[in-house]
Amino acid sequence: MDSPDLPRLQPRRDDAHKGDFGLALIVGGSRGMAGAAGLAGMAALRGGAGLVRLAVPEPCLDVVAGFEPSYMTVPLVADSAGRIGAGAFERVAELAEKATVVACGPGIGRSFDLDQLVSRLYQEIAKPMLFDADALSALATEPDVLAHPGGPRILTPHPGEFARLIGRKLDGDKTGTGSEPSARQIGDAGGGEVPVPVLSPRQQAAVELAARCGMVVVLKGHRTLVTDGQRRAINTTGNPGMATGGSGDVLTGLITALCCQHLEPFDAARLGVYLHGLAGDLAAEELGQVSLMASDLVRFLPKAFRQAGQG
Repeated sequence: MDSPDLPRLQPRRDDAHKGDFGLALIVGGSRGMAGAAGLAGMAALRGGAGLVRLAVPEPCLDVVAGFEPSYMTVPLVADSAGRIGAGAFERVAELAEKATVVACGPGIGRSFDLDQLVSRLYQEIAKPMLFDADALSALATEPDVLAHPGGPRILTPHPGEFARLIGRKLDGDKTGTGSEPSARQIGDAGGGEVPVPVLSPRQQAAVELAARCGMVVVLKGHRTLVTDGQRRAINTTGNPGMATGGSGDVLTGLITALCCQHLEPFDAARLGVYLHGLAGDLAAEELGQVSLMASDLVRFLPKAFRQAGQG
């Protein structure tokens, strides 16, 4: 990160209850991609959210519910392909009213009705929202809506999704000063300044998008960039073993949970990216990079939290 001083979760009071740590609502899943919603839900639980609710198409609800007994599931109207269907907006909006933070995208799939749903959620829901995966592709079909968020927004694109959002591909060559500290040096309190790398054209475009639209952008990849258009942080945790399906879904659930615990969106994204990568590094130490899979990231999140001094 740009600064060695990572955001910190507040210590939990002895008399705390689950309501103190927020309700995470995750909208996603579809037939054949139910696991994405499940991974996001499990990561939100491991990330510390007090309650986690998954709103998924009715045909895959039993599958999603079977992954983990600790989160709640709610059925949404579905189309013939098992995706969230037309007419789901009112129910999602009702659920969002009771939520602290809403995430949309893991395993959601693509359809015209979903494009319309995601656009309305982005513009009309006042709660903080995170958009990932196919929800980003939906937003890319109407890029003008990006400048009209209904509330605080976090977008977490990989380079391909980011190119679709801005309508062009940009150079993403690795950049940096050559003196970035190791993953374990980032986050140590009182450590002094960290060199700020020169941004690539793609990273600079992410800063400009965040500034123009008043959002937080998490540009995923090697040395993930987190920016709100004014501040920026370059992450140094993580490894190539995390280049596996479902890794982004885990990040979605984790950042959502951190937002539920009273971190503002930029800080939640910054801490979430760091812990996500650290969990991957810890998993790779034990399992190796080749065999690492997304559920391992969920399994190693508790150790990452402890190592980072976050509980």
